[in-house]
Amino acid sequence: MEIRTTQKYIATSPRKLRLVADMVRKMQPLKALQALGFTNKAAAIPLSKAIKTTLANAKALNLNEEQLVFKSLEINESGKLRRWKPGSRGRVDPYKRRRSHIAITLTNEVVNKNLKINSVELKKKDKKEDKEGKA
Repeated sequence: MEIRTTQKYIATSPRKLRLVADMVRKMQPLKALQALGFTNKAAAIPLSKAIKTTLANAKALNLNEEQLVFKSLEINESGKLRRWKPGSRGRVDPYKRRRSHIAITLTNEVVNKNLKINSVELKKKDKKEDKEGKA
């Protein structure tokens, strides 16, 4: 069974959120919450809130939290707020305040990620063999 949660219009740039999300993507959600608690990044706070919301949704459906794994954890770009900074001689410098959306999907089924890894390793081996054959 899949549980999906979306948090929208978070006032943190997607680039900063992705740094933290990449750190916890391969962990179980409960371990990810512990790791985010010790992370010295402001982006860890909205991400941990989104994970807690997803776990609460799973608990409402009587699912065991310890068996859940991340099927996907996406950080998407939201709308941008256009702002201007006053400059010298009456000029203005425009900049964008970036926002983001977090989409989390948890599942209690085992996701086989080895298939993707093996196919990437095979492609790398093929490239090495091609280079050795040409030399």
